[in-house]
Amino acid sequence: MPVLTGGQIVARTLHNYGVGYVAGIPGHGIWSLTDAFLDDESKIPFVQTFHEQSAVHLADGYYRATGRPIAAVTSIGAGASNTVIGMGTAFTDSTSVLVITGGPPTHMRGHGLLQELDRYTANDFPKVAEAVSKRHWVVTRVEELPFVLHRCFNSMLTGRPGPVHLEVPMDVQAEAADVQLHDLERRIPVGRQHPDPLAIDRAVEVLRGARRPVIVVGGGAITSEAGDQVKALAERWSIPVVTTWNGKSAFPEDHELFAGSVGQTGTLVGNAIASSADVVVSVGCRFTDWSASSYAKGISFSIPPAKLIHIDIDPHEIGKNYPAEVGIVADAQRAVGAIVDSLPRAAADRSEYLVELAQLKLDWEEKLASRRDSDRYPFTSQRPLGALRAALPRDAIIVAGSGNTQGAVKQTFPVYEPRTHLTSGGFSSMGWAIPAAVGAKLGAPDRTVACVLGDGDFLMTAQEIALSVTTGAPVVFVVQNNAGYMSIRGGQRKQTSRHIGTEFSRPDGTPYSPDFAALGASFGIESWKVPDAESLEPILRKAVQSGEPALVEVPTDRDAAGPWVPGWWDFPIPAYVTDERQDEYHRTRATEQHL
Repeated sequence: MPVLTGGQIVARTLHNYGVGYVAGIPGHGIWSLTDAFLDDESKIPFVQTFHEQSAVHLADGYYRATGRPIAAVTSIGAGASNTVIGMGTAFTDSTSVLVITGGPPTHMRGHGLLQELDRYTANDFPKVAEAVSKRHWVVTRVEELPFVLHRCFNSMLTGRPGPVHLEVPMDVQAEAADVQLHDLERRIPVGRQHPDPLAIDRAVEVLRGARRPVIVVGGGAITSEAGDQVKALAERWSIPVVTTWNGKSAFPEDHELFAGSVGQTGTLVGNAIASSADVVVSVGCRFTDWSASSYAKGISFSIPPAKLIHIDIDPHEIGKNYPAEVGIVADAQRAVGAIVDSLPRAAADRSEYLVELAQLKLDWEEKLASRRDSDRYPFTSQRPLGALRAALPRDAIIVAGSGNTQGAVKQTFPVYEPRTHLTSGGFSSMGWAIPAAVGAKLGAPDRTVACVLGDGDFLMTAQEIALSVTTGAPVVFVVQNNAGYMSIRGGQRKQTSRHIGTEFSRPDGTPYSPDFAALGASFGIESWKVPDAESLEPILRKAVQSGEPALVEVPTDRDAAGPWVPGWWDFPIPAYVTDERQDEYHRTRATEQHL
């Protein structure tokens, strides 16, 4: 058995397990580990980020684009704490990331050494990480590392994906031991989890009686690569398909059975079809409040009386927010495939239903066009998205930031292939999009990657645009500049008719904004500020076709409407607001079906 330090064990194991990149900042608490990535036997490209949060976001984006995990490493103390929002994002959206942090030497715990959290119990950071990781480990001996590392990968790659956290104390990184590195293939299960045949029989029986069925596709369908099976079910039984935030891209949006997205910022079509369905087939969807319009009956869903066939790899989600007529715990690809194989070839006549769907889509397209094709300048939130879609290849990856951009992309930007729409859906983390886009490009170097985000989101991690240069992973960054957090301002105005802390302004109240094009140029990125409506598409095409890192600043009207809000979100109205909003809020809240 080889004599290896703890750092060498980690580096060689990650190399053996096929980890393509390691991202992070090598602070003092992780030096003995990161040094091992320089050994010939364990070389892995190291991506030096400019903030530890971004290292986790980059790894998150890589996984969403490829389905393969990479690692983020940081020091102890502040460096480790900076990873929390990245872990929270990955945990909420069920993406696999290995986060490795340093820790105080085992012989120094509790002494309050530099960067140790020790006032409650010694070395408290692992407790912080516990809430935002699927599993976490603190290694105390070098000999433990081979076992713990294959447990990390087993946890990440089986069942419901999620980030895992591993703390390796500084002395454990440096000390050596005789160890045997473990083969991952003999430490994880083979194949996918198949559904119980009885559950499939019951699901088919429910579907056979459906007049207005709908399939709702969540992120789990993409993780399990169930797109072909969902399409086969939709076509075999003439069932419209709607998507959630993270389910977008699981079904081609130019398909005649695509009905749009559901939820607060879903589409009129998606909500209308899903809320009037008598049977809902859920594929890898956990029914968050955003996607279910805070469970208000008849807005996005009507469960009950609609019957729910709920497919999920995680039994925790079955029946959590809606009662299930049939709950199926299984891999989504296998479960949907089994339903398809068990259904009769001849479907019920749904011609009237499909005519209704087609008309709803025509009406929605007319509504979309009013903002997407507008020539007003500064632009609407939707206009740059239509132009960008025209400039990008069909298989390009769009990475959407938080806020108005996130909802506008969901409604306005069609995608056609799995893993081509990435967004921080459940956590909606600002600052996620830029490093995630670079991670996506590292994972899919042959695809064009465009990152669209608002200026408020951009300023959270603006420095990470440098990664597009330093990693040789060119991304097109499209910054919609409306000088503020306009999504937040819109919500405040709707709730109380006033706003606070949402406009970027000088003391005299005039709008304030950095020169984003100049900022991009200072990072060595070819950059433009769109000067007028006529220049929008030519500049976007030039940026896309350059094949180099590019930044396009798009002036966006502060008062231009964001995405449409065809659904509902439970915003409690302050008691001092006594107009019709108070009555409307309580009237709609009374219809919520989650209790």
